[in-house]
Amino acid sequence: MSGTSKPTRPTIYDVARQAGVSKSLVSLVLRNAPHVAEAKRDAVQAAIAELGYRPSRAASALASQRTNSVGLLIDDFRNPWFVELFSGLRSVLDPAGFTVAVADLRLETASGRNPVDGFLAQHVDALVIAAEAPADMLRNARVPLVVAGSRGLSAHLEADVVTSDDGAGGRMAAEHLLAAGHRSIVHLSGTGEPAAHRRRGYRDAMSDAGREPLVFGADGRTDEADGFRAMRQALAAVPEPDAVFAANDLMAAGALAALRDSGLSVPERVSLIGYDNSPLAGYEYLRLSSVDPHNREIGAESARMVLSRLETSDAPPRRTLLGPTVVERSSVAVR
Repeated sequence: MSGTSKPTRPTIYDVARQAGVSKSLVSLVLRNAPHVAEAKRDAVQAAIAELGYRPSRAASALASQRTNSVGLLIDDFRNPWFVELFSGLRSVLDPAGFTVAVADLRLETASGRNPVDGFLAQHVDALVIAAEAPADMLRNARVPLVVAGSRGLSAHLEADVVTSDDGAGGRMAAEHLLAAGHRSIVHLSGTGEPAAHRRRGYRDAMSDAGREPLVFGADGRTDEADGFRAMRQALAAVPEPDAVFAANDLMAAGALAALRDSGLSVPERVSLIGYDNSPLAGYEYLRLSSVDPHNREIGAESARMVLSRLETSDAPPRRTLLGPTVVERSSVAVR
């Protein structure tokens, strides 16, 4: 019985034979080393293209003691806030030849797995932490750590930090609503460091304006269902608020559903503002005003810190603080 032979992946030796050069010269071309004759460089590149050769990442890792990979730990794949962070990371790491692996802290721990151990088993060169991870999970990572966002980890770890000023962002949201003429402003919050900072900023702005802070849901999580529940609790206490500030855009989406179930249209009856300026906020169905913490720039700066830390591992920890801004859409009306 005859059959076809299984196709084999071209090797560096195949490239060398095709180009009529040595294997070591092919390696020099792959590393973009100087002092290679242009004619031989062209011959090697032509052979690579013709054969469809792809360098072995594993072999490169063995040679360089690096995998050119970074682990990104997030809280929840369902929350789209991290999309811009991921995009920012890749905008810097892709041109540098790095890949990014992503793990969901809640999903992994619910399955009994330690996501940091999983990353380290892949021999990532560094970790970017954009989740409420326990410090003990990270303390023995033995790779550079960059904390992205308000995580409260920097006090417990030797880590670089890139974050937006969430306290200022919470104040901005409340002041934006106050400036639009709203007085009874409900805040939907939740657990976690970012929510705590945003809640503090909201409280400060309301107190400065002589208005009572109205906080609901601070002991729950911050997904859409929690936004719905917190909004229902708020409406039971404040039947028709002027405006709602949600701790993130997912909670704002849940709040919108609860308001509509109660016959309160947005923005005609109640104004609504979220936080994160996630892709969700820009959907035409929502057109949600939102505080933008500039997650893409947080991601890009985190990547720059990773690359810098890999070159200078003994530098003291650095901290970068970005200022948020309010993005206005049609969910906030002027009273």
